[in-house]
Amino acid sequence: MAAAVLPLCTTPAKADAPARARDRPSACALPGATGWTDEGHDTDYSVFQRPAGTIKVAMIFVDFPDAPATETPASDAARITPGAEWVWKASYGKAWLAMTQHPRWVRMPHASTDYGFARGLSHETHEAYIKDAVTAADPYVDFSRYDMVYVVPTRNASAISFTPTYIYEPGTQGVVADGKRLKWAVTFGQDMWHWDQRLVGHETAHTFGLPDLYAFDTGGGTHRFVGGWDVMGLVSGAGSQYFAWQSWKLGWTGDGQVVCRASRGRDTVHLTAVEYGGGTKMAVIRTGPTTAYVVESRRAAGADARACSTGALVYKVDSSVETGKGPVRVVDANPSATPPSGCQPLDDAPYKAGQSFTDADAGVRIEVQGSGTYGDTVRVTKS
Repeated sequence: MAAAVLPLCTTPAKADAPARARDRPSACALPGATGWTDEGHDTDYSVFQRPAGTIKVAMIFVDFPDAPATETPASDAARITPGAEWVWKASYGKAWLAMTQHPRWVRMPHASTDYGFARGLSHETHEAYIKDAVTAADPYVDFSRYDMVYVVPTRNASAISFTPTYIYEPGTQGVVADGKRLKWAVTFGQDMWHWDQRLVGHETAHTFGLPDLYAFDTGGGTHRFVGGWDVMGLVSGAGSQYFAWQSWKLGWTGDGQVVCRASRGRDTVHLTAVEYGGGTKMAVIRTGPTTAYVVESRRAAGADARACSTGALVYKVDSSVETGKGPVRVVDANPSATPPSGCQPLDDAPYKAGQSFTDADAGVRIEVQGSGTYGDTVRVTKS
């Protein structure tokens, strides 16, 4: 299956001899420092779900006394199921969401307006909603067979307005059915009709430990940190493949595909674009206890077929920054340029051959020496 859906780069990964010996990739892996979803590599898998292999998902469908369903469950499921293939490709065949539909409407005990979505949703209120949905479906579903649950409401339930992710809080009662604690769930809302299958990639990745990359404080623009370059930012972004850093954190990109510069030195690296399988995926220059610069290659292919620009994408990672406050920030190579029609600010951020980025205070320089069909050649220096 992987061979059928994953294009492989035919350009071999190679690198010139560095001025000094390269550092081990582990020297560039940052520790988590927020106690929740962040960009650290030490994900707590007693809380979050391992993003590998087959993940069994029960998809249940709910309606309400004030919003009975008039459509078929299948019509709603069709908005969600393509997300499994999207995640499969984005993970380079490392994770498969095996969604099992239970195609009948089950009636919730309360009106849709009673579940608190319009007022903002606390963890406890969200958990109560999931508990009602699971209880209603339990006569027809053996929840002991599944790793997580997708709760899909009728399109008529306008009060269920958005799509949050649920993660069990250790030490609490949580949601239990058929002898199993259900630790992860996504409850879909009306915004599923606005976003596409990538909503599955965004919300499910929260159960893997990934933070939001858009801004919770929208005063300076919701997508001012990463634009549309990662699905954890703008879901419908023109180039919304996961960053190479995210893929490394999730284990989808291996240590052997990472060039690390934690000590002084220089490396010339041939990067294969993240949209393709194989090759070196990124160069990381560590700059502090929780910070690093990353450069990766992006191409208009696969999930990023609509990308507004291509080239070497540079961004800064800080694993001490909380979700929604900019733990990843893209560096714009063309800050004064107007993005192409239909594109957002930062969509034209990649560096082209001949361009370079310097952070003198951090002692970091990244130079793009050349580009080709499948990637870019960069020289990274830490002084």
